[in-house]
Amino acid sequence: MDFNEIEKLMNDFENSEMRELEITADGFHIRLSKNETSVNVKANEKGHKDQVTEDEKTIDYIRSPLVGSVYLQPKPDAKPFVEVGSHVSPGDVVCIVEAMKMMTEVKSTQAGVITEILVENEDLVDYERPLFKVRH
Repeated sequence: MDFNEIEKLMNDFENSEMRELEITADGFHIRLSKNETSVNVKANEKGHKDQVTEDEKTIDYIRSPLVGSVYLQPKPDAKPFVEVGSHVSPGDVVCIVEAMKMMTEVKSTQAGVITEILVENEDLVDYERPLFKVRH
């Protein structure tokens, strides 16, 4: 692929509803994702960065320890490990990530309340992808 084809592919991807795209062919490899998290820095009228609000200081994320498929419940017919509003403590299992037929429990690293679930059951997740938003 030449630069113009890659640029068109990137623009088409950006304007599509797809969240991830990966292409490997004839020694060429490209991976595009809209799932990466980013931090927006706000600036006041004078261009100075505003201080982080107290609310932002209390938010943390539980992240995927590996690449694989995420399962939010222990069995297909079981209740989820956690839901929005669930209280978690360090060591509590919040989901499972399957990679190469190996099931790895994902455990909370902090105490708090789950405020948002950032993935769907059976989503393919990357290493360090945020799975849950936690307020402590």
